[in-house]
Amino acid sequence: MDTQCSNGTSQTVCYEESSGPLAVIIIPSLLALSTVLVVALIFCSLHKNKQRGQGSIGHFTHGQQSVSMATASVSTPKVQAVLNPWEIPDECILEGLEFWQTGRYGPICKGLLKRRDDGASSAVVVKSLRDGPNQPEAKEFVKWLLFHATVCKHENVAQMLYCQTKRLPMFMVFEAYSPGNLLHFLWTLRNKDSSCADPMQSFSERSVFLIAKQVASGLDYLMSEHRLVHGDVAARNILIGPGLSTRVSGLGVAFEGRKMDPAIRPRAAEVPLKWQAPERIIMQLSIDRSDVWSFGVLLYELITLGSPPYPDLEPLSVLPKLQASYRMKRPKNCGGALYDLMKYCWMWSFKDRPTFSAIIKLLESSLHFADTKPIIIPDTVDVFDYNKKAGLLS
Repeated sequence: MDTQCSNGTSQTVCYEESSGPLAVIIIPSLLALSTVLVVALIFCSLHKNKQRGQGSIGHFTHGQQSVSMATASVSTPKVQAVLNPWEIPDECILEGLEFWQTGRYGPICKGLLKRRDDGASSAVVVKSLRDGPNQPEAKEFVKWLLFHATVCKHENVAQMLYCQTKRLPMFMVFEAYSPGNLLHFLWTLRNKDSSCADPMQSFSERSVFLIAKQVASGLDYLMSEHRLVHGDVAARNILIGPGLSTRVSGLGVAFEGRKMDPAIRPRAAEVPLKWQAPERIIMQLSIDRSDVWSFGVLLYELITLGSPPYPDLEPLSVLPKLQASYRMKRPKNCGGALYDLMKYCWMWSFKDRPTFSAIIKLLESSLHFADTKPIIIPDTVDVFDYNKKAGLLS
């Protein structure tokens, strides 16, 4: 066959003439094969997206997906006996969930818990296990659920309302306490009209005593009932609600510490030095009196409306100063009884510090000495500057 093309013939025509019937068979076959591959990839992609959606944050209401990994983590009779009463009932649904922040095990959302029977709804915070959990992480999340179901049963400790463990996504539901974070609440009180009659706004030294007593009660419960050291006592880990009602939160360090010797525990990297007791910094000794030291720092935060502790010191220079008997000076608006309690909490030897049960009695006996005049601090807080002075920046 002549395969040469004349000058007036196009390359395409030349190819067709030279290919003959072979091209007629191969080209359609290739096109058909590529079409099949594209369709298969599309179906595969849709199937994966469907699976991902079933475990996504938007599907917290009761899906029927049964997940062996989730059920395996809660299959023992002992675990079921503890968690079954906490399983979210069928008449409750979660609505309007919006991503808030990333938590220890996955996304944390805010939304509404609504009851089908009476239509009542309440604001909640939902902490979930991230998509596609591996077996160890699922088991650890169940332990986290058990921790809250077993430990958090005091009015001054953040409590779980419900959980879901028998299908994905696994999650736990908490009441959305408002205003919420105590440190942020203290910052909002700055530069405000002090004549406001609202007890949430007319914040005084007496308010400090009322909040401090509730925090001490929660911490005393954790130690006396469960032998738990909180490990990260600070305003940022306290929740404030209506009428200055207060709950201890931020129990991650306590949860991690339960697996070890109750006295000797690794220092948690996320706990800033300025809140830690000397024995914890030096010897990694974490006991209830270490929490008492941190409680004294919390008192300073309360009376100063959220000022960083040791504002003129770098974090690494705090311990040498403490060893030289340095203590923070008495803040403005702080009465003698409150400052004496701070110094009592900051005794160098942990044996010389009060227990939380003793602190509760001291707060009760000194309450009538507390000033009721609103605390006025005109300066607003620059968050970046605060984090730098508090040693929160990595």
